[in-house]
Amino acid sequence: MDLDAILQQVSNVFNTFGSAVFVPVIIFFICLILGVEVKKSFFSGINAGIGLTGFGWLINSYIPIIVPAVNNFVKTTGLNLPIVDIGWQATSVIAYATRAGMIFLGFGLLFQIILFLIKWTNVFIPGDLWNNYSYMFWGSLIYVATNDIWLSIATMFILVLYNVIFIEMNSKRWSTYYGYANCTVPALHIAPGTPLAVVGNWLLNKCGAYKIRWRPEDIRKQMGFLGEPIFLGLILGLVLGILGHLGDIGTLAAWGNIMTIAISTSAVMAIFPRVANIFASAFMPITEAARKRTTKNVKKGEEFFIGINDATGYGEPATLISGIILIPIMLLLCAILPGNKTLLLVDLIAISFIIQPFVAASNGNIFKTVILSAIEFSIGLYICTWTAPLFTQVYAQFAKEPLQQGIMVTSGMIANKPIAGGLIFMPILNMGWTAIIGLLVIYFPLYYLWKKNKVKIQDFMETQAALDVME
Repeated sequence: MDLDAILQQVSNVFNTFGSAVFVPVIIFFICLILGVEVKKSFFSGINAGIGLTGFGWLINSYIPIIVPAVNNFVKTTGLNLPIVDIGWQATSVIAYATRAGMIFLGFGLLFQIILFLIKWTNVFIPGDLWNNYSYMFWGSLIYVATNDIWLSIATMFILVLYNVIFIEMNSKRWSTYYGYANCTVPALHIAPGTPLAVVGNWLLNKCGAYKIRWRPEDIRKQMGFLGEPIFLGLILGLVLGILGHLGDIGTLAAWGNIMTIAISTSAVMAIFPRVANIFASAFMPITEAARKRTTKNVKKGEEFFIGINDATGYGEPATLISGIILIPIMLLLCAILPGNKTLLLVDLIAISFIIQPFVAASNGNIFKTVILSAIEFSIGLYICTWTAPLFTQVYAQFAKEPLQQGIMVTSGMIANKPIAGGLIFMPILNMGWTAIIGLLVIYFPLYYLWKKNKVKIQDFMETQAALDVME
């Protein structure tokens, strides 16, 4: 059996069982390694699987309700751009289908494990296996463009190395804000937003933005029951539904769907925290065991974290509210930004996955989250525009149906990465191995500086976040 066949079998096994099975297995063995008794280890794994399954049910039920409203809004407003966002789901399937992606599935996983074992990072990245497709996406584009499998693999490994810095930068703040002890989100389509989140939050604080009390807790205090996340979800869902039915607002069917969207958004706000509590309980034994083992032996800032799926933060009130507010804002920016040819569509509902570093950095301040996220996504629209011809070429090889003449495709929340796409992928695409060498030359001193100043930077993030709760 050749290498491709072996990797295909690995992919088949992973796709068959999915994260809701693999993550509990990983947590079970980590518990045992840390000395947790078998019974507690078993229930930690089971609770993680229950939590992930619950997140999946909620999100997968919610997205189909919202997407038609977004599509209707786009049709009603007449937005017409040649590059169409087909969503992260289609992108992930394609990433796993390419030869470059298949190779990374095995060797990239091994590389991530080695980085943890040699203490290059204190985050166990493979805790979120599924989202490795973000690396595969960029590697697959390089492979199709250059037909150089080694350059493709090097690209993905470089992305892992750089992402280690961003993951660690976000780890403490994310864990503290979202309430999952010793956990963080390691996905490449999320963690690299952290530097902009940190710098942007600091600049906005300098301008006094922390005085604008748009945290869910502050809104609740100011507005009473009208500020409750459930009620805010109802109102936001109502507004989104109305925007989606501007063309038939006078019909009974339209109002039926509008109210369905409103109630569904409110339901996510109500149910998500309960599922999150179950998922969080899976990590309590790990946290307790790790702290006992590391208190005497590990320096401040070096206790280990486990990478977990980005679905864990999706329905947190400030995250979901910010994501919904950003939907019409991003459609407006698609229409008015000069030179942009990308129309965000399917991935608009995925915004709440991507903005988590901004939510965490601002301590849930919706005002600052929306501003900073819109800036990153606006830059990202140009990355989508520049990479769309190449992604369309990759997509066409695996699409079940041929694309219409003149249509190009992208993934609005995966390809829109200023750092991964603009500062790493684009140089490699244009300069090949020269860029790989240059990126490595930059990386090692950058990594050294990060490690030297890690505690200071994380403490700075905590100080800036605290401004949003000061009276």
